Amino acid sequence: MPETFHAGDVLLQSGITLPDTQIVYEVHGAPNAARDNVVVFPTRFGGTHADNGYLIGPGHALDPARWCVVVPNLIGNGVSTSPSNAPPALAGGRFPRTTIHDNVVLQGRLVSEVLGVERLALVVGWSMGGQQAYEWAAWFPERVPRAAVICGAARTTPHTHVFLEGMRAALTADAAWAEGDYREPPRRGLRALGRAWAGWALSQAFYREHGYRQLGYATLEDFLVRYWEGMYLARDANNLLSMMTTWQAADVGANDRHAGDYAAAMAAIDADVLVMPGRTDLYFPPEDSEAEVALLRRGELRVIPSVWGHYAGGGRFAADVAFIDVALRELLAR
Repeated sequence: MPETFHAGDVLLQSGITLPDTQIVYEVHGAPNAARDNVVVFPTRFGGTHADNGYLIGPGHALDPARWCVVVPNLIGNGVSTSPSNAPPALAGGRFPRTTIHDNVVLQGRLVSEVLGVERLALVVGWSMGGQQAYEWAAWFPERVPRAAVICGAARTTPHTHVFLEGMRAALTADAAWAEGDYREPPRRGLRALGRAWAGWALSQAFYREHGYRQLGYATLEDFLVRYWEGMYLARDANNLLSMMTTWQAADVGANDRHAGDYAAAMAAIDADVLVMPGRTDLYFPPEDSEAEVALLRRGELRVIPSVWGHYAGGGRFAADVAFIDVALRELLAR
């Protein structure tokens, strides 16, 4: 069952104080006597704690019988403090910019103050969860002996920034968006966002091989309407825009300690880092991951051989999950 960490009034990197900040989280398993079995598994863009179960459970590397897996929800995802549930002065389009760093600092407090744990066994994440895993390793090097980044990055590339600008434009072009002060959801913009996103999250090979049929959709249009439009129509527009802003600002060097020095932040990571891009991922291609691994003290690149694009890391296809599970078992055995 999800629980709530009440962090109080939090000064964000933006300089704005977010009052009564709440991080909703779920714990699978329990800390052992030595308190050395805690794994942090943050959520992705648009996802919640309920979406991380594909790597947790009996038969998986993250078996709660052995590991205590903490799944904190990202600020802005609609579960933790977000535009859709913030105090009126900061609600909706007035919600302040929050960063990956803001999230990880709060997660560090959560693990310390609630579980009494200082040193983790592992931090792992997919997509924006992977960005948080990198941030954990760079900001808390003494607390993170192992990190696994699944289809993620240590900082957002210009190409991904441009991709997200396109998604933002598709959503906010709807007049109903009303600069974030909408009374009714901007449904036209949300549908446009879903269709635009469909071409990025999955690869050319996925569509060439009609992969949507494996998901139960008879035709491409069926997939676009029921899956992509349906998914985004169920989400809050301001929450989506908040998470896009967080994603765009991701950079392990963007903090007071590293003063914007990305290479120094990467060099500060003392963990064994397993970086697993998807072979056909359009956001975080293997070439970008290879460049990141070259900056790490102990980094390993292991490419997921999948046609599922970015979704290679998200649990949709059993072979990809099995590949990730094997890699996590080997990392946890080090």
